[in-house]
Amino acid sequence: MNLAKIMIPKVSTVFLRENQTVRQGWEVMHRHGYTAIPVVDGEGRYVGTVSEGDFLNFVMAAGTTDTQHMEHHRVTELVRKDFCPSLQIDADREQVIAFILEQNFVPIVDSRGALCGILTRRGVIQYLAEELAVRS
Repeated sequence: MNLAKIMIPKVSTVFLRENQTVRQGWEVMHRHGYTAIPVVDGEGRYVGTVSEGDFLNFVMAAGTTDTQHMEHHRVTELVRKDFCPSLQIDADREQVIAFILEQNFVPIVDSRGALCGILTRRGVIQYLAEELAVRS
């Protein structure tokens, strides 16, 4: 399975940088209507994902929705490294299917761990359906 052909490339992927403020992260998520977004470090390596729930937990713990408070905290404080694990760009079909069954999107990384893009469940299903149609 050629993941480069079916993934959404990094240049077309919405992601956050770990040094962005919590306010900036929330605004990006809200603007795009996503429920989870990948996060990269200063070198572009995938470090984890933040979800709506992570932002909600932050607000609940802080006891305020004040944007000034959100300006004093970074996305890196919210990142969950165990949520939405990544796959290498050369992952095989079985790995891709196993991951996409459990996650709405799968971050794809290179050998250095740099984010290359994401696979979506819809994209994988579409690819497999087209492959099946060609065989029929």
